Order: sequence, then C-alpha cells, then structure tokens
Amino acid sequence: MPTASERQAIVFLATVAVLGGGVRALQARAFDRALADAALSAVAGGNAQTGDGPAGRAAGAVALERQLQAVEDARTDAKSRSKKSTLPAEPINVDVATAEQLDALPRVGPALAARIIASRDSLGPFGSLEELQRVKGIGPALARGLAPHVTFSNGFRPLHGKPTGSRTP
Repeated sequence: MPTASERQAIVFLATVAVLGGGVRALQARAFDRALADAALSAVAGGNAQTGDGPAGRAAGAVALERQLQAVEDARTDAKSRSKKSTLPAEPINVDVATAEQLDALPRVGPALAARIIASRDSLGPFGSLEELQRVKGIGPALARGLAPHVTFSNGFRPLHGKPTGSRTP
C-alpha cells in the first residue's frame, strides 16, 4: 500500500502527463489551422491580386488548376520524349555494344548495362540469349523481351567494343 506522499507523487505525475498531452494536442490543432489558412490563401492566389471574397477565391482556384495542368502536360511531354520510347532501328550486338547502346534497350538502365559489360569483359562474349542470362538482373522474361532488339557475334570479341581486325584460330 502506497504512503500518502507516494500517492501525491503518482497523482502529480499523472496530472503532468495528461496536461502535456493536452498541450501537444492544442499545438497540433493550431498548426493544422495555420496550415489550412496557408493553403486557402495559396488557392485564393492572395487577396491583393484577386480581390476578397468568393470571386477572388474562384480566380485563385482557376489559376491553380492552370498550374496543375501545366505540370501534368510537362510530365506527359517528358514521358513521350523518353529515350526508351525510341528503340534502336537495328538489333544491337551485345558482344561489342557500348554502355550507351545497351542503355537504349528496353528495360535496360545504366546499372544493368554496366553489369553486362563487366560480365562480357571478364567471362567473354555471350553468343546467345541463354548466355546473356548469366548477368544478374537478366532472367528469362527480360531475355525474351530483348530478343528482337539484340544480336550476338560468334567470333573473336574486340576489346571494349573497338574493332581490332579478325583473328582466326
């Protein structure tokens, strides 16, 4: 059984905890109100430019819609100009291609292109789609997707994609 002073300490700590939670709740509510007021003034476009009242808020809302549409149009344009939207005209020889050429292939980014080149340099030319799958990140599905866009050489592989002449065994 707690003593009288222990009960007073427990009551004091409980009161401090409840009051602290209440103060935090009031601060959060005030912050939310200030945030809502800032958003409303941003939508209204500022009372000095558009005027007070519903007409000013409507004009601000129209201006905001125009800005949002401009952003959406810019995103659409960027996606349509994406380098992946223009595939290479003819198949790329993976056994001699540069990183930039490999990066132009669908679903192949700079990191995967670097892994392809590293594998080619350390283990030799691929020669087939099955051998291309030895690169981490290239599985059967990606290999099937790349099939119409890649080709392989079956002979001597030049160092780093630079032709050095043919070599017969």
